[in-house]
Amino acid sequence: MARIAHLSDIHFGAHDPKIVAATEAWLQQHQPDLVVISGDFTQRAKRDQFRHASAWINRLRAAGMKLLVIPGNHDVPLYNLARRFGAPLRRYQRYISNDLCPFYEDDEIAILGLNTARSLTIKDGRINHDQMRLLRDRFARVAVGKTRILVTHHPLFAMPIGKGGELSEAVGRHEDAVRAAAEAGIHIALAGHFHRTYAEAAQKMVAHAGGALVIQAGTATSTRLRNAEPQSFNWLHVHRHDEIELQVVVWDGASFQRGHHVAYFKRNDTWIGQDMVDPGALPGIQVAEKARV
Repeated sequence: MARIAHLSDIHFGAHDPKIVAATEAWLQQHQPDLVVISGDFTQRAKRDQFRHASAWINRLRAAGMKLLVIPGNHDVPLYNLARRFGAPLRRYQRYISNDLCPFYEDDEIAILGLNTARSLTIKDGRINHDQMRLLRDRFARVAVGKTRILVTHHPLFAMPIGKGGELSEAVGRHEDAVRAAAEAGIHIALAGHFHRTYAEAAQKMVAHAGGALVIQAGTATSTRLRNAEPQSFNWLHVHRHDEIELQVVVWDGASFQRGHHVAYFKRNDTWIGQDMVDPGALPGIQVAEKARV
């Protein structure tokens, strides 16, 4: 079993230092096998914000944690046009990671991160055809029994972003990107961007999407809250490529506590979610898929 902590939308520059410290404490206590951070380390891609982000992830590494990280749209300068179009991710590569499409593999899982942040799209994301080829090629060499996980900042799909049922824009080149993920045999697609916790089978979101379970993370540490959701991150237990547990870890105003907990099973090519009885877990944040067994 692989234990993965999935954090997103850290937003140094619009963060709560108390919550940042609490993420460190929680991760050090639980020692995940891998920490995935799906973008937006900073609020405005400023040097001091990147320095704070760099110090934070270096402390996690110094505590013995393995990390897979990708940039988000907030890690591209917004107002400095020369830097935005000339060297959009130079500071990210200097302070966070030079690898914009990192890959991790062990005996149980294989994970590829793809950079969806672009200079021209401001807040929206795109995947280019070189990245789609990389997606196919990387996973073509992965053993059949391993769980295949894709990480992007912007989700590949149009996502519910409000209580009224309105949907976001899908990532650029959406249809081609979804096709590439299906051909690569992706089992789990992790993303962030919308500061909202969400989980759903890809095939229920769009036709011909393959067999992935789409999992969104809320914001881990930002003070920019949306949809009245508190800060949170995801705690995944990947038992097999057809059986995982998702627990939302929620900030309660003083510390991170266990929140909604769902076990997912893939049966007849369909993901089924089963609510787990978890005494003491915080109510409130709900993943999209309810128990249906």
